[in-house]
Order: sequence, then structure tokens, then C-alpha cells
Amino acid sequence: MRFMNFRQLAFTALLGLALLSAGARADAARGIVSLDLCTDWMLLKFAEPSQVRAYSPLLYKYPADWVPDGLPVHDGSLEHILQLDAGLLISGEYNAILLRKRLQQLGQRVAVLSLPNTLDGIRRYQAEFLELIDAKPGSAVVDWDRTYAPRHESLLLLGPNGIGTGANTLENDLLRKAGWDNYIEASGYVSLRMERIVANPPDAIYSSAPLSNSLANLFVRHPAIQSLIAEGEAARADDWRWQCPGPWSLELIQELSLWKGS
Repeated sequence: MRFMNFRQLAFTALLGLALLSAGARADAARGIVSLDLCTDWMLLKFAEPSQVRAYSPLLYKYPADWVPDGLPVHDGSLEHILQLDAGLLISGEYNAILLRKRLQQLGQRVAVLSLPNTLDGIRRYQAEFLELIDAKPGSAVVDWDRTYAPRHESLLLLGPNGIGTGANTLENDLLRKAGWDNYIEASGYVSLRMERIVANPPDAIYSSAPLSNSLANLFVRHPAIQSLIAEGEAARADDWRWQCPGPWSLELIQELSLWKGS
């Protein structure tokens, strides 16, 4: 009899701990503060508005036309963030490093997400994020396994400062998934040589750099490159979708796959 009572007592204690843990997760999921742009956009995509206490100060510095006006934004200072009394702070691995370390020292719950560098990584990143914010089941139905017909054509993905995207990058995964061959055979991000591109041009050029007259766009505005772009540039997608990996990356794949060329 005593043994049975002990078992019942232990079960009750474990049940209580489980309920407390679930309650803590629910409280965290209702008081989220974002520390960077990519988590801002993931929260806007998947979280309920009532879950988010404040977005990062980067939200309106890098505009996207789908982001509504008037959302709560913190100023990035330790004092302001502490005043928000967050249940959960979320950051990418390369952002707000000193700030988040100080917040952790002060006992704040800070989740740091590793940004994906492959298409499969986006799937895992999204699943981790949804679990973190206690998202409703079925809130992220995405056709990850859709296939696209190979085009047997080369695409140059051209970024700011004359940087092209080669193999072993997320961008390479996206364009290959869309059926293109990558014009750049080297790995990583490569400084391009204009004379090589002119002598041996790709079938199409996709400029992922934001449209502006900044020095970073001098390469893409060169007449030699502009003449090639005029002959074979993929229709530009919204620039914001190249800045952070996420479910919107699949929209880029679809747009690239549908482009018919010049």
C-alpha cells in the first residue's frame, strides 16, 4: 500500500512538473521579442500577433511591401528590451552577439537559430522555429518536395559589388532546384571578372542586389553587363527574399523555374 502511494505521489509530481513546463513554454510563446530581421519576418509569417511583444529595430530599415505599418519595434538597447519583460528572445547566430550574451547573463531566455545554408536546412530551420514559438499544427504547409524540369541553361546570380554565387551555397541550391545550371563552377561567393563574363556569357543573369545607385551596384550598372542583362535577365523578384532564408525561398525557386528567357 505504501508502495502504491509512493508511485501515485511520484506520478503526481511528474505531472505537475510537466504542466509547469508546458505553462512556461506557453508564457514564452506569448511574450516574444525579436533581435534581428530574419526572425522578424519568420514571426510575421508564422506567429500570432498577440504572441509578439516587439520586433527588432531592423524591421522598417529593410522594407518589404508585405510588412504592415505600425508594428511594435524596440530600439535595440538593453534597457528597452529588459523593460519589455520578454518570455523569449529570438536571434540569428550572427546578430546582436554582445547584446544577447548580456541578456543571457541577466537570466533572460534567448534562443539562437543557426541560419540555413542549404534548401534542406531551410526545412529544418522552419521546423525548429515553429516548435520554438509553439505554432499551431499545420500552420506551415509547404511543398518542399516539388520538382522542376531541368533547363540545361546557365544562370549567373549576381549580387552587390560584383559578387557571384557559386556551389555549396543556399543560392546555388535554389537555382539548381529551379532547373538551372550555375554559371559559376567554383564554391562559395566569387569576385567576378567582367572580361570573362563578356567573353563567355551565361544564358541568363539574375541580379539579386537591391535596386539602387550605390557603389555596391557599379559592377551591375557597367554597360557591358547591362547589355548582357538586356539580352537575358530573369524577371526580378522582390529583393527582400534574398536577404533571409525562409519559406519564401521556395517562391524564388518557382519564379526562376517559370522564367522563359529572352
